[in-house]
Amino acid sequence: MMSSDGSSPAVRVRDLRVDRGGRPVLHGLGFEVPRGSVVGLLGPSGCGKTTLMRAVVGVQIVKGGEVTVLGLPAGSAGLRRRVGYATQSPAVYADLTVRENMRYFAAVLGAPRSDADRVIDEVGLGRHRGQVAGTLSGGQLSRANLAVALLGTPELLVLDEPTVGLDPVLRQELWELFRELADRGATLLVSSHVMDEAVRTDRLLLMREGRILADGAPESLRDRTGAADLEGAFLHLITEGAGGGATAAEGSAA
Repeated sequence: MMSSDGSSPAVRVRDLRVDRGGRPVLHGLGFEVPRGSVVGLLGPSGCGKTTLMRAVVGVQIVKGGEVTVLGLPAGSAGLRRRVGYATQSPAVYADLTVRENMRYFAAVLGAPRSDADRVIDEVGLGRHRGQVAGTLSGGQLSRANLAVALLGTPELLVLDEPTVGLDPVLRQELWELFRELADRGATLLVSSHVMDEAVRTDRLLLMREGRILADGAPESLRDRTGAADLEGAFLHLITEGAGGGATAAEGSAA
């Protein structure tokens, strides 16, 4: 999965600024995502996680700054088959079966036809491959949406709240899948508002109100704040007024 520019970060963001409705949403963000890592984007709803992920994928209008993905400007045509993106809202066709959806999107992406059954099994929808998507439960739809992002073995996966609405057992299974994908060489940027998922990441970007409060490994953030858990660390960072931007140099690409 590693391309010839494999020494560069999978994602590099510099002074990213986004306005919406005349109001600043992202305030000059900057960070890097190392290749082959699982990086969590953690913060409450409305903090700017989705906007940031849209900028990484290249579908967000930005006011200023620079976003580079796999060595190319975000949104470049050359990234189409190299980046997988799963939005919060399922993007599958309700009148097609799970397998028909996967075969359709595989054809659009130029992925092998056999990928359809592979990704269905990877997300645990094997028993539902012949089921019409419109009759799936909310959790099953989320898994189908994730399966689309896995088609074609992308080098970078951008997953916006991929485990929302799923039961604890399935959430654990998906995080094991995320780790397996990273071990194969993929890079994952995964957003969540669930603190207990944060410990499964290699690095965390803690966000609040369009700013990065801290950037570092889960253990280092706990150690830095003296908190017993990541929720306590997050609250400590808010209390100490670290909302002016990224604070932890230990989170830089290593």
